[in-house]
Amino acid sequence: MTCLPAPFPVPLWRAFLSELRIDVAQRPSDIERELDALYDRLVRPGDPLHGLPVLCIRFRGLVFRYREADGEHYVYVEDTVRRCLAGYVVFNRLVELDRRADPHLRAPHAKFAPAYQRRGIATAVYRWWLDAGKVLISGARQSVGANALWQALGQRYELRYVELRDKRLRCLGRQVDERTRQDLHTRIVMLGKNWDVARLAACAGMRLEADADAPSLPRQRLSSRRP
Repeated sequence: MTCLPAPFPVPLWRAFLSELRIDVAQRPSDIERELDALYDRLVRPGDPLHGLPVLCIRFRGLVFRYREADGEHYVYVEDTVRRCLAGYVVFNRLVELDRRADPHLRAPHAKFAPAYQRRGIATAVYRWWLDAGKVLISGARQSVGANALWQALGQRYELRYVELRDKRLRCLGRQVDERTRQDLHTRIVMLGKNWDVARLAACAGMRLEADADAPSLPRQRLSSRRP
């Protein structure tokens, strides 16, 4: 698996994408309770979450544990110093996708305790997924933090607006108008290593717009530094 140096500084992103529909943030106390309950399971012998394999994502003081269940992928981020769960990222299946597209697209959802937010941890997990040659699709709504993360990663990975309607994908291009952007059928796909729009169309049955395979806009590479 790919080892990623961390943390990653998140620079100011270019105005490539405007905000999609923003979801309401969850209360910090609710997040803390959920993470505490999950951590209890991670350290409880005999629990299905106990003894999960560790991913090769390097981040000082943190261990990334992996689980796959029913086609969905979970990464639990454990703080081994404070002995708690910093947060987790789940790569969900979307029931809105048809059988052809389902194997190739997952919708990420990250949840971290306030003390671990804006430290590049979710960025590290997303990059691990994308650099492994996989593709992401946004959900119907995004939190403010998730929207910022997608736009920052858009400097390194190829992004496209797509329409998801009647379980079928249609590529809308790099930019759309405000009305289209606010439509609940409008999503964003982020292409991982060795993926391009043509390959996604062939594998997932996505319909292409005229500009879908136009030359890519230059993207500034995200810098990284070791702890």
